Amino acid sequence: MLGAGGAVLGLPGVARADARHTGGGLKGLPVPTIIGHRGASGYRPEHTFGSYDLALDLGADIVEAGDLVPTKDGHLVCRHEPEIGGTTDVADHPEFADRRKTKVLDGVSTTGWFTEDFTLAELKTLRAIERIPATRQHNTLYNGRWEIPTFEEVLKWQDEQTRKRGKQVWIYPETKHPTYFRKQGLDMERLLSKALRKHGKDRKNSPVVIQSFEPSSIQRLDKLVDNPLVVLLSAANTRPFDFVESGDPRTVADLITPKGLKEIASYAQGIGPTLDLVVPKDAKGNLTEPSTLVADAHAAGLILHPYTMRDENAFLPTNFQKGTDPTAYGDVFGAFRTYFATGIDGVFTDNADTGVLAREDFLRG
Repeated sequence: MLGAGGAVLGLPGVARADARHTGGGLKGLPVPTIIGHRGASGYRPEHTFGSYDLALDLGADIVEAGDLVPTKDGHLVCRHEPEIGGTTDVADHPEFADRRKTKVLDGVSTTGWFTEDFTLAELKTLRAIERIPATRQHNTLYNGRWEIPTFEEVLKWQDEQTRKRGKQVWIYPETKHPTYFRKQGLDMERLLSKALRKHGKDRKNSPVVIQSFEPSSIQRLDKLVDNPLVVLLSAANTRPFDFVESGDPRTVADLITPKGLKEIASYAQGIGPTLDLVVPKDAKGNLTEPSTLVADAHAAGLILHPYTMRDENAFLPTNFQKGTDPTAYGDVFGAFRTYFATGIDGVFTDNADTGVLAREDFLRG
């Protein structure tokens, strides 16, 4: 049964979530909110304008545009990681062969080409390719079609699409590896806040939600902008890398306790947990009973936008897979229904059209 604003009566978490959306910086967004993960990356190479445009065409309420990493000359660009060997054709450019390096990225030795070793002009000579071609072979059809977007271009695209579509387009950028870049003299938070201020999008009601896996990055942003802020949370036994660097012994498990959530609520408006923190899996990969995270986060006044729903068997819980082909689609609608029933406020998905249909089914009851 539906209540005002699309809230589902009988599910307190969803009803309270709707109140948070209409009363703050997320005003006007449907609940559960469908967030196009890196655009429509189930159908196009991620973090390209082809992916972003399609996400809007498919009904995404917000487009994650994008994962922000800096260039050598201080521009923010949209890539999944600073290492771009897997998401661009840089390996096909002999003029950049000497840029291939091995670096320690958040404690992990990583070999490839890194955005911070290129100027923006150099990056603009590259073209995007599909990141997981073995799983999404059909996406390779679009390899080479689009260049790497800058965040400045994304902000202009947002305004153009808002005018074109006659409704406000929302974006959901992320600061990637801010501690790693800060050591190199690249201040992600100041670069991001400067760009937002330039376009008048640094306010509480601006259609820009900012996220990071490093709580200290969100705390820095809380002092620089008034946008809605979200702390991303990985597996329960992991530690945010800024905690590792500062010697903070806490893990994600500590952050999702009522005490930890209350602290997050002092500088952020939401959390973006991995879906496994919302509904854990057993040893075989099947979903078990929901955790108390949704109720606990809502009690702290936080929204929840977990990640990431994908249609392929390879990414679905075992009890929602169909057949043995990892690239085939499984019972994604059943999985969506299970997660929506927990009262989450939205979800990141590579397939926005699937998410929109799943929400329609759920709200109809």
